[in-house]
Amino acid sequence: MSETTTGTGGGAQAQAQEAQRDGVARSIVRVQQQFDLVMDNVRRVIVGKDDVIARLLVAMTARGHVLLRDVPGVGKTMLARSVAASMACVFKRIQFTPDLLPMDVTGSNVFDMRRRVFEFQRGPVFTNLLLADEINRAPPKTQSALLEVMEERQVTVEGETHPLDEPFQVIATMNPLDHEGTYALPAAQLDRFMVMLSLGYPAEAAEVHMLNVHLQPDAPLAQLQPVITRDDFLGWQRTVPMIFLSDELKRYAVAVVQSLRGDPRNLQSISPRSTIQLARAAQSRAMLRGRDYVVAEDIQTVAPDVLGHRVLLADGRAGREFVIEALHRVAVPR
Repeated sequence: MSETTTGTGGGAQAQAQEAQRDGVARSIVRVQQQFDLVMDNVRRVIVGKDDVIARLLVAMTARGHVLLRDVPGVGKTMLARSVAASMACVFKRIQFTPDLLPMDVTGSNVFDMRRRVFEFQRGPVFTNLLLADEINRAPPKTQSALLEVMEERQVTVEGETHPLDEPFQVIATMNPLDHEGTYALPAAQLDRFMVMLSLGYPAEAAEVHMLNVHLQPDAPLAQLQPVITRDDFLGWQRTVPMIFLSDELKRYAVAVVQSLRGDPRNLQSISPRSTIQLARAAQSRAMLRGRDYVVAEDIQTVAPDVLGHRVLLADGRAGREFVIEALHRVAVPR
């Protein structure tokens, strides 16, 4: 009697697992189709940067915030606007300046003369996609206004907590630190960004094509229409945790981080949050590639984006190169 019951229970469990796998497989097919639509839509405005667009979408799908570090004029702001327009997301922009106050970011309590009560006035962070433009032109005190918002997806003012709607993503642009009037981002602020990306200059042919696109009478960004909904994008984010990551690859991701921590040339600590974000970004990339499981290549591909801005080298070398060196040192599981 007990054997029959056990067998029946095991069969039901196997059927439930099979049904879950089928559901994940269907979700991945749907996500891939929608991902292609978003890529095609964004590349109508951002020419010759398909790789950067894809890496940005990988981070956003993993619920990560993105830091775009590059010289002015290469399309950082336009990229953020194009992604928001393609997903029917509410978009707001904050121009960070030296006189910007924390309350200009989060909002504040304002006294209502008629009702004789204080009422919370929401700041621009209450949106789906926030563009923090030239974030390092504001002093660290104002930059820190984003710390709770980026991590907890909420704002606390005078002891009262105000949750943000989902999705909530921050895309921040940052000028190189050798530009006049910039401040270094605190380590705690940098750690909130899942990846740091750079657009760079377009190739010659791509720049010619860019002129053909942007010299038209109608601005291409103004013509951009949503190709997916916010709920579709939330579906992407909900599917990511279902992507299988084996124990061997978990140990591999930790080994890469430990290699960076233990290298005496690295002058900056790498938090456990970084390890989580590395694994989550690898899951996201696997899903957007059409797989329900992570392979070592996923971790190797996203690691320079996730970990590069979290290391500090005395010799001034780029963090991405240092991370790539570590990837060569750590044995890859078979």
